[in-house]
Amino acid sequence: MDEIDRRILNALQVDSSQTNSELALAVHVSAPTCLRRVKHLTESGVIQRQVAIVAPEKVGPSLTAIVEISLDVQAAERMAEFEAHVAGDDAVLQCYRVAPGPDFVLVVQVADMPAYHALAHRLFATQTNVRNVKAYFSTFRSKFETRIAV
Repeated sequence: MDEIDRRILNALQVDSSQTNSELALAVHVSAPTCLRRVKHLTESGVIQRQVAIVAPEKVGPSLTAIVEISLDVQAAERMAEFEAHVAGDDAVLQCYRVAPGPDFVLVVQVADMPAYHALAHRLFATQTNVRNVKAYFSTFRSKFETRIAV
């Protein structure tokens, strides 16, 4: 990955809806070069996907929770089972294995407290390997960024 690829990635992380011509102009390369490089970055997996970022408050009520999960058994297969279990739920936006402390930290987005209660029941209370759940509820989001430094 060279400086041109980095410029392309930075520009796309700010606005992936721009046309190839606009992107090429912004990163100071020809349109064919830009297209070829974006294709290579996509095919090699550097660019995983392009998405629209939705403002949660614009689509209805929402509650964000950061949830710490500790398991009773931390064997690799039990950790993978838990990850697969939560990955299938649309309310789970992010799932991280962490250390030290809890085994997982989840970021979840639900409509309200009753919806969180339902989520906690279906994802955590029904799992015999979940030992402890600790949730933090967002009262204000002061920063949200999807961009990574390249």
